[in-house]
Amino acid sequence: MTTAGPQDPNAPPIDSVDQLAAYLEEGAKPKGAWRIGTEHEKFVYCRDSLKPVGFDGAHGIEAILKALGRCTGWAEVVEDGRVIGLSGEGASVSLEPGGQFELSGAALETVHQTCDEVHRHLAAVKKVADPNGVSFFGMGFAPFWTREEMPQMPKARYAIMRRYMPKVGTLGLDMMHRTCTVQVNLDYGSEADMAAKFRTSLALQPIATALFANSSLVEGKHSGWASWRAHIWTDTDADRTGLLDFVFEDGFGFERYRDYMLSVPMYFVRRGGRYIDAAGQSFRDFLEGKLPALPGVRPTMADWEDHLSTAFPEVRLKRFLEMRGADSGPWSRICALPALWVGLLYDDAALAAAWDIAKGWTKEEREKLRVDAAHFGLKATIGARTVQDVARDVLAIAREGLKRRARAGKRDADETGFLDPLDEIAERGVTWGEEIARRFAEDLKGDRAALLAECSY
Repeated sequence: MTTAGPQDPNAPPIDSVDQLAAYLEEGAKPKGAWRIGTEHEKFVYCRDSLKPVGFDGAHGIEAILKALGRCTGWAEVVEDGRVIGLSGEGASVSLEPGGQFELSGAALETVHQTCDEVHRHLAAVKKVADPNGVSFFGMGFAPFWTREEMPQMPKARYAIMRRYMPKVGTLGLDMMHRTCTVQVNLDYGSEADMAAKFRTSLALQPIATALFANSSLVEGKHSGWASWRAHIWTDTDADRTGLLDFVFEDGFGFERYRDYMLSVPMYFVRRGGRYIDAAGQSFRDFLEGKLPALPGVRPTMADWEDHLSTAFPEVRLKRFLEMRGADSGPWSRICALPALWVGLLYDDAALAAAWDIAKGWTKEEREKLRVDAAHFGLKATIGARTVQDVARDVLAIAREGLKRRARAGKRDADETGFLDPLDEIAERGVTWGEEIARRFAEDLKGDRAALLAECSY
């Protein structure tokens, strides 16, 4: 949930629903202009108390943000007089509802570049965190803390969401405050290319969920799930989550996604630097000037852009495609996610081969796989195959796609090396989260400080 950009008070209102689909279509780029944007979230905790860090205080989240801004030279993002983010170098740092730090990376050409960006960011984070007695770590779910122990960030949109979430699901507040993810944003060349990438990545998102599963510990105990974070999304808000079956239908394109977004209830409207609560209201009514929260006012394209950010399917369309199925984790796995999806989606032969794996799956099989991959990880099955077997095939396709891209780094001839951590997981058949839960119980004998230290950046 990145920080929203400024609005133009003089922007004209939307005249037609055709503009909404056109906005998405305008995101299409020639292949030479395709880029990679990597986002990742991480938890912040106090090394003395082993508790999450609150917003206020000399060593709180706001103080850390200010120190990080001084360290990097990035500009502060301020809301109601409080520093809630940073921006610089085409990227931004924002706060999730429970104080999780999110880096929304710049649009870069290669996985090497995006991984260098992650490395610079984590080095800067560590530099400012250490003197404050705090550390950052990546997991899909806060392993020890209850919902009540999580701090609340003073962002107006999050206050609106906190009031609304319990009305539409039982786990939405956990999603907001106790989860972390890594995602990659990728481009498309045309409507047909978008549709092919969307359906392929959506079908295979549970495979990524299993490969990146890193949230087995819940309040200090093994939950029995490989990815508790992925499980949480199944009972957050059915109106704006899931696998979007219409993406697999003939004729899917920008207009169909627009229609879906028009059916997604709103959260808010921004005006004059304020967030106006419009939770549960209709963007269609907004188009007609009949929004109860703002009667007589019609939306601008900035409002449509805001609204697009309030749906949370496993793959999300803006003016690019967002892959949203992975738990946060160690540094190497942050870099592995863009490598996986770039290898599969930015090479035509790889895209076709990846779709061949999933094209025969039924709606029921896809939905079952979504749940089972979160529950059983690589031991889940689809048809007569295990997810472990499918993951091996998917990784092999991605590797060949990256070889054909042949984008060299400072030390490597291509980007295939970033897949190595995933190959290791696929061969072992044990997810990172399951291994952490085992190690915490058996090797570390329940020592929370030791586990957090091992998992910290």
